[in-house]
Amino acid sequence: MQILSFESSCDETSCAVVEYAGGVFNVKSNIVASQIDIHARFGGVVPEIASRAHCEAISKITYEALEEAGVTIENDIDAICVTASPGLIGALLVGVNFAKSLAYSYGKPLVAVNHMKGHIAANYITHPELKPPFLTLIASGGHTSFVIVHDYTKTETIAGTRDDAMGEAFDKVARVMGMPYPGGAALDKLAYEGEAVLKFPSSAINGDTLDMSFSGIKTAVLNYLNSKAQKEEEYSRADVAASFVESAVSGVITKLNMALDAHPEIHSLALAGGVAANSHLRAAVTKLAKKRGIELYLPELCYCGDNGAMIAVAGILEYNEGKRADVFLNASAADEE
Repeated sequence: MQILSFESSCDETSCAVVEYAGGVFNVKSNIVASQIDIHARFGGVVPEIASRAHCEAISKITYEALEEAGVTIENDIDAICVTASPGLIGALLVGVNFAKSLAYSYGKPLVAVNHMKGHIAANYITHPELKPPFLTLIASGGHTSFVIVHDYTKTETIAGTRDDAMGEAFDKVARVMGMPYPGGAALDKLAYEGEAVLKFPSSAINGDTLDMSFSGIKTAVLNYLNSKAQKEEEYSRADVAASFVESAVSGVITKLNMALDAHPEIHSLALAGGVAANSHLRAAVTKLAKKRGIELYLPELCYCGDNGAMIAVAGILEYNEGKRADVFLNASAADEE
């Protein structure tokens, strides 16, 4: 079967065609129209501008995805799937309404996809051998959570951040340090040039809870930078980056280790989301998995950020479970199943 998919939950408009046969997902096209240059001048995503940019891009990239895959909707596409939640409501509505229109016009089944399940499903592209149950760390600009995947379409969130998401904290710290949006990748690189000599709060909340917090560590870094500026004192940007990354990542690993202790039946771990591309996080998770003797699955870097291919894979799994949406499908900013 072949699926046409759409992703527009934040600031990337994406359309993909994915073929599923023999338990293997073959990405035939995965077009992503990024809005980074548009939002860079504002230092972050502006929802209204994002929605308008989706409107401008979605038709064009659909033609591109179909042409690259060498297929037509009429003759080759078995179903259409789209991210319906969670995300920026205006951005989501662009994708949902476009997908609904296509499905209705061509008489194709429509499947609604949860964005977070899409991030998890990105791992199935690279690792068709990955099978539930397993634990996933989802880390992105909007979410940071531990999710148990009980089967391909059934997940359980067991912990998360109580305030800022991990990616959000990275970008905000990077912006204050003068790095262009999005600054997470630049901060990740700069951290290798310094040493973790500064003591910032851990992202791990004290106690038995598995939850995390990135607001405190972000504020501590900002206070440090403001103090240095007010006193006109020099400081090492690289050391700040290294210390921040160490505090953020080590706290996540602490809670991830506790989560695995609490679920001894889990023997596989996966990483998902935009921050899954962070080299320090990937290295720390790899070290943890090796120490515990469990299997680790990492998505390819091209599938870490928001993209249509991951939504197609999640959509295929939902389709095979008999899930269908209709013309009354609506978008939701909340994380709905």
